[in-house]
Amino acid sequence: MSKKDKQNPTELEKALRKAIRNSGLTRYAVAKGAGVDVAALLRFMSGQRTLTLRTAGKLAAFLGLKLLREKERSDDGP
Repeated sequence: MSKKDKQNPTELEKALRKAIRNSGLTRYAVAKGAGVDVAALLRFMSGQRTLTLRTAGKLAAFLGLKLLREKERSDDGP
């Protein structure tokens, strides 16, 4: 990951970090509950790494979030 990537997190990364912080759970509990590597989650939370879409999906599902494609997210309707 480049320094630029660390400094400019995506909307998905921001949303996941916020949801994890606001979950009321420890990072360990979130990682275990979502079935993801604890060390990977800790590195993600500190901005040292990004997540694969699969890992992001597991975290989102555990936290009750839904991942949407950009088009789905920005559609205002028919």
